[in-house]
Amino acid sequence: MNRKYIFDHVRRMLGRGFRQAEVDALDRVLDDASGYSSQGRVPSVPLCRIGEAGIQLIKRFEGCARLRRDGLVEAYPDPGTGGPPWTIGWGSTGAEIGPQTVWSQEQCDARLEADLKLYASEVAAAIGDAPTTQGQFDALVSFHYNTGAIHRATLARLHRQGRYEEAALEFGRWKHAGGRVMKGLVRRRAEEARLYRT
Repeated sequence: MNRKYIFDHVRRMLGRGFRQAEVDALDRVLDDASGYSSQGRVPSVPLCRIGEAGIQLIKRFEGCARLRRDGLVEAYPDPGTGGPPWTIGWGSTGAEIGPQTVWSQEQCDARLEADLKLYASEVAAAIGDAPTTQGQFDALVSFHYNTGAIHRATLARLHRQGRYEEAALEFGRWKHAGGRVMKGLVRRRAEEARLYRT
């Protein structure tokens, strides 16, 4: 029985990633149908939520930069291009963010929370039902939060294939911005690879 095909089909029907309870329920149904016991399986995509280690990694590298004297946070240009995409708060970007954008700390925190849910669901969709630890999931969400590249990255394909050490080595390839190697990205990718291996 091709579980990946079934999980992918149901995921497309739902229009989102699975919650852990849904993964467990679907696994039980498929196990019953095939006579296979689900005990001892490695969990897939823990709760589709980024854990505290992943959140702290993102916050450490994104920072909530450009705090003004009046307590508001202003947007800043991309360090690689010196212009777009403009960023604000905990690394938030988008068409609505430009050089004049100013947010409160509460707006920055709320946007981070919403963005993490979005990026976690996109990572869950990209890796399918591949067995995944919380550390791996957190590292992949941090990577995707920074690059937006989970669907085209070789590391996602390697992860789906269970080639975890090869996937961990792929993080280090994503260290360029504006055609240059960025020291901050080198450090971030090393931390993501370390978290992925936990």
